[in-house]
Order: sequence, then structure tokens, then C-alpha cells
Amino acid sequence: MNTSLNKESTLQPQVATYSLWQMILYFLKLGTVGFGGPVALTGYMYTDLVEKRKWVSEEDYKDGLALSQLAPGPLAAQLAIYLGYVHYRFIGATLVAIAFVLPSFIMVVCLGWTYVRFGGLTWMQAVFYAVGASVIGIIAFSAYKLTTKTIGKDWLLWTIFSIAGIVTVITETENVLLFLGAGIVYWLVKSPPKGIGKTLKIKSIDPFSTSLLLGVAISSNSGSLWNIFTFFAKAGAFVFGSGLAIVPFLYGGTVKEYGWLDPQQFLDAVAVAMITPGPVVITTGFIGYLVEGFSGATVAALATFLPCYLLTIVPAPLFKKYGKLPGINAFVNGVTAAATGAISGAVIVLGKRSIIDVPTALFALITLLLLWKTKKISEPIIILISAIIGLIVYPLIQ
Repeated sequence: MNTSLNKESTLQPQVATYSLWQMILYFLKLGTVGFGGPVALTGYMYTDLVEKRKWVSEEDYKDGLALSQLAPGPLAAQLAIYLGYVHYRFIGATLVAIAFVLPSFIMVVCLGWTYVRFGGLTWMQAVFYAVGASVIGIIAFSAYKLTTKTIGKDWLLWTIFSIAGIVTVITETENVLLFLGAGIVYWLVKSPPKGIGKTLKIKSIDPFSTSLLLGVAISSNSGSLWNIFTFFAKAGAFVFGSGLAIVPFLYGGTVKEYGWLDPQQFLDAVAVAMITPGPVVITTGFIGYLVEGFSGATVAALATFLPCYLLTIVPAPLFKKYGKLPGINAFVNGVTAAATGAISGAVIVLGKRSIIDVPTALFALITLLLLWKTKKISEPIIILISAIIGLIVYPLIQ
């Protein structure tokens, strides 16, 4: 009888210690001032919502992080959607998604208008020179905090973490099969299966089958706006992990396949994503604006985030219903360790592109030390100061 009641209770939203409006305001703020890409953004969510405010439990955060790595799409946006879903279900997930994405969308549209109007962002190289390096310091610190909180002292989790990190550094991409394999290995070692194989199969495969259905639905092409929608929906539905994974996909489509942008315009689009807050993949809005103006930006952004929204809320009830079972817990812990390792490996991959000389190395190191030693200076302030210094230093060294 008690078991039945416990199972039934997991189907119901937990009692929230905050209002939906408070959560919306938090993600509106994070989308406005949250710099550093997916690693930093997921770190902010952990620090703010789990550690400081205690709105979200450690278990719910870990479930969301694991699901965000298993399902295709932008990591930070998926985690935000899941955390909105935890207590307020579909309405919470929907409003959080809008609040998180809207500020950066408005920013990239404004930058797109400036880019088209004035023939390019010549000042952006100077800004990105310093900001890109400082962002690496922010990401590294966030990765450190995330690692210490999710891995603990378990030797097997550290092994999984290390392998995932090394593979990410070598391949410069994130492989979902690695995450699935890590979850299965940890599950088999720590909690051998007892009739939950079917549960794991549903939880693991459902996002993929859904993405395949999405692919069939968007396979036809007619009209430029429809081409934009189909291409960016595929990007959102089939690319796993973070901006690290989506950038090569976007380059192949926008530059090589469709010829919408030339290589320099694409690099400018990536720079826009890095110097604006919020999810990195919001660069799709900038690209869409260059191709078809405001309507192109809107369609591109909607197409990118719609699959990740669906592929987060559809399997989410399975995490809520079965997440307390020992086997599922073991599986999630294994996936989380691999995800954290891949995120840490991404710090090195991104660092190789942003730290190119002594000044940029100093930007990254000073940022890391500031975050390590003091809690009084926020990341947006560091980004602003770095941008100003970059505008001064960059012309002197070129």
C-alpha cells in the first residue's frame, strides 16, 4: 500500500517553495546577463537554484542535466525547460523557455540590423578578442564547481568523467552513445537490473524516435522561409550537446549547402553568439536575420528551440516517475558523470580557439582568479570590463 502511494505521488508536481513568476523572472534575468555558454549557464542554474535559493533539489537538477545530454538540442535551454517543468509542468516549461530565450533573441536581432545597416561589425573582433578569452575563465570555473558537486569520490564516476573528457578533447564533439554507455555501465555495476530494462529502453530511445519523426515531418523544402525552418529544425533535432556541436552543422548548411552566408559572415555570427548572453545557439536568430530579415530570425530561432522543447517535456515524466528507482538513479549518475566530463573537455576545445597569445591567456587566467577568490564581482561585469579593454588592447597588437 505504501509503495503504491509513493509511486502515485511521484506523478504529481512537488510542492514549490517559490512562485512561477519568480522562476520566470530568474530565467529572464539569466537570459539577459548569463554569459559563458552552456557550461557556464548550467553552472549558474546549479549555484542559484540548488545551492542558494534551494528551489530545485539536487536530484531534480541531476535528472535535468542527464536528460538534457541524452536528448538532442542546446544543453542550457533544455535544462532550463526541465527545471521549469519540475514544479509547474507544461506551463512552467513553456514560460521558462520563452523567458530564457527572448532577451538574447532581441539582442541578436538588433545586432543583425546593425550588421546589415552598417556593412559589418568591425569592432567585434576587438571585443571578441578579450571577451572570448574571459569567457573561457568563466566556463572553467563553472566546470570545476559542477564537477566537484556531481562526481564526489566515486572512482567509477571519475573514470567515466575522465574518459568522456578525453574523448571530447580528441574528437571536438559530444557523442550521445558515450553518455548512454556510461549510464548503462554504471547501472550494471552499481545496481544490476531487476525488471527495469523496459523502463531504460523507453527513456533512452524515446527522444531519438521523436527526433526521427520530426525529421520526416520537416524533410520537404519549398520557399526560403520554409527552407530556414527545415534546416534549423534539423539542427535543433539532431545535434547533441552544446554550441560546440552545432557550429560545424550550421557551417555546413549555411555556408556550403545553401550559400546563405560567406565564411566571414558565419564567423561574425558565431562571435555574436559568444558576446551575447543566453544560449549560444541563439546565433541561429542572427543568421536568420541576415538571410530573411526579422521573419527569418523568428523562424530560425523558433525552429531551433521547438525540437529541444518537445524532446525535453515528452520524456520528462519518465524521469519524474522512475527517477527514484535504484537502477534509474545509477543510470542517471553514470550519464551525469559523462556529461560533466564532456563539458569539462569542451573547456579545452573552446580554449584552443580563444586563447591565442599571451594577452588572451592573461584575460582567461585573471577571470578565473577573480571568480575563485571573490564572490563580489559578477560575470557580466567581468565581460563588460574585458570588452572595454579589448577595444583598447586589440588595435595596439595588430
